Amino acid sequence: MSDTGYTKAPAETNLSTTNGPKDDANFKLDERLAADSFWLASWPLCELRRFDDQRYAWLMLVPRRADMTEFVDLREADQVQLAREIKRASEMLLQDARQRQQKVKLNVGALGNVVSQLHIHVLLRQPNDPAWPGPVWGHSAALRFAAAQQQQELTRWQALL
Repeated sequence: MSDTGYTKAPAETNLSTTNGPKDDANFKLDERLAADSFWLASWPLCELRRFDDQRYAWLMLVPRRADMTEFVDLREADQVQLAREIKRASEMLLQDARQRQQKVKLNVGALGNVVSQLHIHVLLRQPNDPAWPGPVWGHSAALRFAAAQQQQELTRWQALL
């Protein structure tokens, strides 16, 4: 295992369709997070989700731990793992932007003012995005992906895993 916490043989991925053995059996994804995003992967600690808005390269990490609202609520080992997973999601977004030759600014945030369940937003901002330079939260209604577009996004992001 590397210092990032990810092991990956050439023919393997870090994807899982089920929660791993360390998952909290009482974990339940908040309905609002589920409605506003779709699943991309299950990482060692978090569900990696794509925020359902075509205008932004926006990922979300949700630790699979019950009743967590703050980073400090996590055990220290989970805090370290969450930091690793935030780094990995950030690297994926930046890699994708560089491949597309986009000028971007990486934003990472855990506000929780509306949805208290611990979740981390990792998104890229561009000077030409609709909310620039202000916050994306509450700026305007999301431009949702159609089902076929969601599948394309799933395939695209999983290729970066």
